[in-house]
Amino acid sequence: QVIRGFISPQEEEELIRVIKGGEWAPSQSGRVKQDFGPRANYKRKKLKLGSFAGLPVSTAFLRERLVNTIPVLATFQPVEQCNLLYKPERGSHIDFHFDDSWLWGERLVIINLASDSEMLFRDTHSTTPGCCVSVPLERRSLLVMTGEARWRWQHAIQRQDVVAERISITFRELSELFLNGERTEEGREILDIAKVCV
Repeated sequence: QVIRGFISPQEEEELIRVIKGGEWAPSQSGRVKQDFGPRANYKRKKLKLGSFAGLPVSTAFLRERLVNTIPVLATFQPVEQCNLLYKPERGSHIDFHFDDSWLWGERLVIINLASDSEMLFRDTHSTTPGCCVSVPLERRSLLVMTGEARWRWQHAIQRQDVVAERISITFRELSELFLNGERTEEGREILDIAKVCV
């Protein structure tokens, strides 16, 4: 689901100002990131809260708007915010992948800032190699991935589709394992921390 104009130009300008004023850490494929959430070792299935003290106050209005205006997100409880900066001169891109399913849950939410882009989706059940669907992502738009878009279709952003500086804000929720499964106690602690604005 893509929702155009989810935020106003003024809101976008302020978000970009705040995000670009923060500290960046190296990421993969020519990107840099800011990560607010628990630290995970996905291979070993180990979790550390580390310095996680809450989610940014600057995006509190976004998290509230997601829950209050998008029906499929009415019960969404984000516990991670990842900001990614893409620059064409760095060859920034992201290869086809599924987001982790051990820690992260059913819904992924992405807000696209600073420039238009495209996201490619590849059907992992398709018998036609290389068959993809391109989804335009206008600046200030919202993308919600759930259902088959989350579990069947891998997603990517190609370097040729990063034609100007782009910032994405991704919100993630906990998986059922941490909400109602064997690791519920850890999940509750993470949810409590995520309610704090920092």
